[in-house]
Amino acid sequence: MDDSIQRAFTDSLFRQREAGENSFSAPPSAELYECVRSGDVKRLEVLSAELTEGELSSEPLRSLQYQFAISIAFAAQHCLAGGMEPETAYSLQSFYIRGADNCESAASVNALHRVALLDFGTRMQQYSKRNIYSRLVSHCMEYIFRNLHSKLTLGVIAAYLDVSESHLSRVFHQETGVTLRAYIIKRRVEEAMDLLRYSDYSSLDIANYLCFSSHSHFISVFKAQTGMTPREYRNRYTKGTVLSPM
Repeated sequence: MDDSIQRAFTDSLFRQREAGENSFSAPPSAELYECVRSGDVKRLEVLSAELTEGELSSEPLRSLQYQFAISIAFAAQHCLAGGMEPETAYSLQSFYIRGADNCESAASVNALHRVALLDFGTRMQQYSKRNIYSRLVSHCMEYIFRNLHSKLTLGVIAAYLDVSESHLSRVFHQETGVTLRAYIIKRRVEEAMDLLRYSDYSSLDIANYLCFSSHSHFISVFKAQTGMTPREYRNRYTKGTVLSPM
């Protein structure tokens, strides 16, 4: 995969998180991604046939590929929030972004875009039948994804979801098997991994953006999750070794 596409996605997602949730909009429509997450394939077939693309590059095909990468990443994140296993979601995301990079025309990118969204939606249709996560936990995961650059506490999230802290904490742990705090840390580390791979932000900047209490705390947490310091991780990547979240 051309790293420029992944870099464009990482930068776009980073800027939206920095701007705040109110400006965090998923192209081309929020309804489309909600259909992906809920597995509403019938409605998804209609919406995906009406896809429109923005312009992220002076080159039309490259701009379309950038937009495709962002869209598929949003689909993957919505599926994660809906209960899809991370390995499946990230594998599908990588597979389709690589596919778009090999497309030689706008028509082929658009066709692949529709196939990819319907693939995600069809898989989520099966997941929804298994009732993996409740609506409360799914919304909690989505809120965390949208606000990784903000202070996230049990109290803040519970207030946003309009439930008690004890109820949210209990339900989240029951359904996911991990505490809310552990989940937030895991998602912050995954975001840090992307920024270390596909941006030029320093380790200190990343620690600040992701609201770690200090740079040393970020290094400690990152190493506990990945087995490497942020510097070691970035150096390993630049040498061409592809890593996956632990």
